[in-house]
Amino acid sequence: MCGVFGVHAADRDVARLAYFGLFALQHRGQESAGIAVSEDGRLTALRDVGLVSQVFDEQKLHGLRGQVAIGHNRYSTTGSSGWANAQPLIQHGRARTVALGHNGNLVNATELREELRAEGIRLGSTSDSELIAALLASDDAPLEDAAAAAMRRLDGAYSVVALSEGTLLAFRDPHGFRPLVLGKIHDDWVVASETCALDLVGAEYVRDVEPGELVVVGDDGLRSRRALEPTDSGALCIFEFFYLARPDTSLDGVEVHGARVRMGERLAQESPVEADLVLPIPDSGTPAAIGFARALGIPFSEGLIKNRYVGRTFIQPDQEMRQQGARLKYHPVAEVAGKRVVAVDDSIIRGTTTRQIVKMLFDAGAAEVHVRISSPPVIGQCFYGIDLADPAEMVGSHMTVDEICEHIGATSLAYLSHEGLVESTQRPASSLCRACLTRDYPTQVPAEHAKLRFEPAARA
Repeated sequence: MCGVFGVHAADRDVARLAYFGLFALQHRGQESAGIAVSEDGRLTALRDVGLVSQVFDEQKLHGLRGQVAIGHNRYSTTGSSGWANAQPLIQHGRARTVALGHNGNLVNATELREELRAEGIRLGSTSDSELIAALLASDDAPLEDAAAAAMRRLDGAYSVVALSEGTLLAFRDPHGFRPLVLGKIHDDWVVASETCALDLVGAEYVRDVEPGELVVVGDDGLRSRRALEPTDSGALCIFEFFYLARPDTSLDGVEVHGARVRMGERLAQESPVEADLVLPIPDSGTPAAIGFARALGIPFSEGLIKNRYVGRTFIQPDQEMRQQGARLKYHPVAEVAGKRVVAVDDSIIRGTTTRQIVKMLFDAGAAEVHVRISSPPVIGQCFYGIDLADPAEMVGSHMTVDEICEHIGATSLAYLSHEGLVESTQRPASSLCRACLTRDYPTQVPAEHAKLRFEPAARA
């Protein structure tokens, strides 16, 4: 997950553009936020734990002056949630100083960390992102060559923005796990995790950064370099389509909202139900609920009111916070009383939120609560940037659909088929990473994966 943003614009307030870009990408990470700017080659960074609006104010933005800026919203998948791992990271190396923001997760982080330590490179954080910054900062080659060489040593998922020597870098792994797009504000270049960030800052979408591509933006404009050959078919994360990305984003040319509506329509075809109301579990379940209701001709209702000031429960860093967030987040309306309702959501991971919502609806007087999920069961751990934790925590990995239905207390439960999900994205199955649904991983993955494996307590 995580959100990254970068802009090179000599005559614009680049820190403010980065702020609004991160604001559009807040859904990708809520643990910390940061912006780094370069003024005549001198780097300044401000980062802290919290939401974008909590970390920055007018005074702080005013102090971040320069011609180039990068920004980052963090959702931790390697390393703790503390300040030391907030990004953009600043790495002082023997060759240069680098600011870097990373979306993704390296599968060779353990080996790479040992190699860098053997080379005498000091590491100050416990995130895998620092390893990328260290490679760039310690390479005596020209910056562009150093970035290309770093990419050849990385394995896993990485969509990266970096800033050094007054130059903006953006590069993406050869599988293309995480999205990264290019845009322009007149003659100035912008790079972001999603197209919704381009829209908010008034940039026109130009194209996606290609898998294996290195983009360099300097005073002389943009140049592109094929640092690595892309894989045969690519592996854009399917989780982006049904949950992670904002609905007003386009992924690989496909509008996410439209894809989610199609998921709901297909789900209605595969698992229809007689009901009085269709209601979404907002927000990511809303488009699928619209499609489901439309396909069956059942009235659509906002039967659950969401507290917009509570963050995404899935990406809270521990289970206790997830449970508290679920209790604070939703409340049913009186309209559900006496009705047979269909609650549509994008996924069930641990079942925490779904179970509580089903109970809320019954407590509000619902006669029946049918749950429909616009994805197949999530059964596999993600090694590419989503904190799905241990498979033992995922109900889909060790329960049948009937057992999950009983676990969440629903009248009935049905999931969208694999074929239905893929067809809804309008992308070939071979171009998507579906490892969390199939356990078929596009790369070699470590035998053991733990978010806190580089923390001192984890090594004790």
